[in-house]
Amino acid sequence: MRVAVCDYRAGNVRSVRAAFERLGCAVEIADAPETVLDADLAVLPGVGSAGSATAVLADRGLDDALQDRHAAGRPILGICLGLQLALDETEEDGGVRGLGLVAGRAVRLLEGRVPRIGWARVQPGGDAFYFAHGFAVESPAVTAWSEGIAAIVESGAFVGVQFHPEKSGAAGARFLAGCLERCLSRV
Repeated sequence: MRVAVCDYRAGNVRSVRAAFERLGCAVEIADAPETVLDADLAVLPGVGSAGSATAVLADRGLDDALQDRHAAGRPILGICLGLQLALDETEEDGGVRGLGLVAGRAVRLLEGRVPRIGWARVQPGGDAFYFAHGFAVESPAVTAWSEGIAAIVESGAFVGVQFHPEKSGAAGARFLAGCLERCLSRV
């Protein structure tokens, strides 16, 4: 399976790449639209700033490639910031327009642990995953929660997670393997 990890000059590109390579995937770091369009799975990784990430995605044409891929019903995985970038908008950096792959927005966390860093269970399912974020998703496409905060969002061929599966040990590997199985079922 060929996986393209979008490079926006930040993010957790190395650890995402390593996680998919451990699962037997051929991984390319995508800095050109063709790489995103040709892969079996495109990954929008996490970590970084929404403003600078969207600027680099636009500069490299990766924003259009991701939107075209989503419109064609081809699988995309968004991780943490990658999930937030896929929404209509985020409050981060004074307000940033997202890719619009999923209806919703990311809002600043104001209660509890801020930033929310550490392990937490996701329901349904009950597996614990590693989280590190200061914004939360508000979307009608939420399919799982963690401590009252959106953990998984699904819309068409897009799956987005607020946690970091690449840093979540065996549970994260199982989650990523499940993403790959969904990709194969679409072929």
